[in-house]
Amino acid sequence: MVLYRAFGAAPIKSGPHDVAPADEGAEAFVRDAEIGDGWLHPGASNATFIVELALGATRGLGVYKPRSGEAPLWDFPAGTLHRRECAAYVLSRLLGWSLVPPTVLREGQAGIGSLQLFVPAAGDSNFFTLREEHPDETLRMAVFDVVANNADRKGGHCFMGPDGGVWGLDHGLTFNLEPKLRTVIWDHAGSAVPDGLLRDLRRLDPALRTEGSDADARLGALLAPDEMDALRSRLGALIERPVLPTGPHSRRDLPWPWL
Repeated sequence: MVLYRAFGAAPIKSGPHDVAPADEGAEAFVRDAEIGDGWLHPGASNATFIVELALGATRGLGVYKPRSGEAPLWDFPAGTLHRRECAAYVLSRLLGWSLVPPTVLREGQAGIGSLQLFVPAAGDSNFFTLREEHPDETLRMAVFDVVANNADRKGGHCFMGPDGGVWGLDHGLTFNLEPKLRTVIWDHAGSAVPDGLLRDLRRLDPALRTEGSDADARLGALLAPDEMDALRSRLGALIERPVLPTGPHSRRDLPWPWL
């Protein structure tokens, strides 16, 4: 595996993309594939590499974010962003929501980091192009962000994939102890959580509160104990009062840049 400094956007989008994010074997592909050469993503703030993935004859691209390339932040523990990326995927899976592409911890050329299946966006899709025609999907994303305490839901972090699914990415700034919700998805502010989504939240709640359960073990392996407690608290509060927060109340409730 060799990491290079630059890679154009067009080759990234053109593939290969043999595995779709909702495929049954997608997580296993990301977990078991050989990591090939990688190129620095042209628009990333931290060290983010687009890497070649191969498992037998199956080919794809992955997004590799090594811990060693994470910029220090005053409000997040150092060296934890890659684990939060993985935790967001696990949370999405536990809820039964196909929102986050398969993301696992992997050892790469630059050390331990998160590896996520790369999903090309359909056209120039982003939250602002999807909000009118896909309100159910953006509402589900908004509920997810409240539970995950997402501090960085930019418009470009929500898009439609070639499979027609609406996907979210860049979840390194999640699961903070303090309320950090910062998002462009305020269309549903004050909306009630739909019954179907509420059932999913209620199903997960007791599992997260059961020591040694699959949910507790999988997320607890990625988050600190106090972060797990904060997650349980947010989930419980949303179940007790299933209404999305109102806002934005100030500029601090919005990420920058918006897209």
